[in-house]
This record gives sequence, structure tokens and C-alpha cells, in this order.
Amino acid sequence: MNASRLFGTALQYAFLGLAAFLSIFPFFWMLISASNTSIDIIGGKTSFGDAFATNVTNFFTQVDVPLVFWNSTKVAVLATVLTIVVSSLAGYGFEMFKSKARERVYSLVLLTLMIPFGALMIPLFMMMAKTGLINTHIAIMLPTIASAFIIFYFRQSTKAFPTELRDAAKVDGLKEWQIFFYIYMPVMRSTYAAAFVIVFMTNWNNYLWPLIVLQSNETKTITLVVSSLASAYYPDYGVVMIGTILATLPTLFVFFVMQRQFVQGMLGSVK
Repeated sequence: MNASRLFGTALQYAFLGLAAFLSIFPFFWMLISASNTSIDIIGGKTSFGDAFATNVTNFFTQVDVPLVFWNSTKVAVLATVLTIVVSSLAGYGFEMFKSKARERVYSLVLLTLMIPFGALMIPLFMMMAKTGLINTHIAIMLPTIASAFIIFYFRQSTKAFPTELRDAAKVDGLKEWQIFFYIYMPVMRSTYAAAFVIVFMTNWNNYLWPLIVLQSNETKTITLVVSSLASAYYPDYGVVMIGTILATLPTLFVFFVMQRQFVQGMLGSVK
């Protein structure tokens, strides 16, 4: 029994170690590449070089870093806040208010998850063009506000919300919007934290729709800038890796700061 248990434990640690290595290796390779020249990267060099400072200087010379990061931060934060507010209201409403058509409408919302974004690009572009929103950050945020997945996530989490609190608040004379903002949101803060991490990372890494809508350099986000550097006629891969590292840091920061709340929120949604 002890031998089989030790073998099972060793196998688990071996599997976890391999998974950790496969997860960390791309970041490690990215750091190595950022310190080498393009010739070294193409040649497959796997050790640190001495071109890190040069690559950083070239990146800041070629890219208006403050403007690009401001564009990305503005789009990601505003879209995330709007998405969470709208989707949490929808999830709360679908769970708390009962009606004959509730499940039918909810099923239609979930069915939209099956529609690929490629089928929506042309209609969305035509809508934005007719409203004069092309080449604006509003055009990026509007299609993401009502997220079917986040609505589903909040409804599943709301199932664990104690209805006794809502009933007691009604007895005390609170209106529905007061119950939502003063009772529901504080109680479900771990769910909001998990949703914030998911939606923020999605908006920060958004590439295809901004590529279609944004047409000037003054409005482009970090993902578009890094992509344009990589698709140049003679790409400097060291500079591209510097941009990739800088583009990755905000999402890593948000995740590590909110990782405890993220885990609590995900576990709460399963319950």
C-alpha cells in the first residue's frame, strides 16, 4: 500500500511539474529572446544575450508607449466595468425574478454563445460605420458589454446567494436596486473579482475586432502595436519580445493581485 501510494504521489508530482514547465517555458523563452538580437533568435539561441537594453531603447523609440498603454488601459477598464455591471444585473434578474418566459429568454441568451464572432464582424462593422463610431474606442467596447458567458456566470453564482437576505431587506423597506447595490454586490464580491479578472484579460488581449475598427495609430492598443511590429518586412524579434513582455505584465499583475478572490469566485460559481 505504501509503495503504491508513493508511486501515485510521485506520478502526480511529475505530471504537475511537467504542466508547470510547459506553462512557464513560453515566458522564460520570451525573456531570453528579449535579450538577444533577431539573428540570435532565428538561430535558436537558448541563453541570455546582451541586447536587452538595445531592444528596450528601440521599442520606446518606435512606439509611443504612454499613448498605447493609455489606449489599452482605457478600453480594458471601461469595457470591463460596463460588462460586469450589465451582466451582473442580467444574471441577478434571471435568477431572482420568475416568469413564464424567463427560461426561454435565458436559453436564447445562451444560444448566442454558439454564434462565431466571424459571423458578426460585417454586421457590427456596418452598424459602427452608420453611427460614425469607426476608429473610436467606443466601437470596441459596445459589442462586449452584454456578455452571454458572464451573464451565465453571474446567474450560476446568484443561486448561492441567500434569498433570506433579500426577503429581510424587502421587509425593511429596501427597493430592488438598493438590495442589488447594498446587499447583493458586497456579498458576491468574490464573484465580481473573478469576473473582473476574466473580462479584463479578455478585453486587454482583444485583437481581431480592434484590428478591424481602429484605423489610426493614435487609437491603437498594445496588441495591435505588437502585431504590427511582428508583421514588418524586416521584423526585429527582440523588439517584438519586449513589446510582448510589456503587454503581458498588466494581466499578470491583475491576476496575481486578485488570485485569491478569483479562486473563491470560481468555486462559488460551481456550488
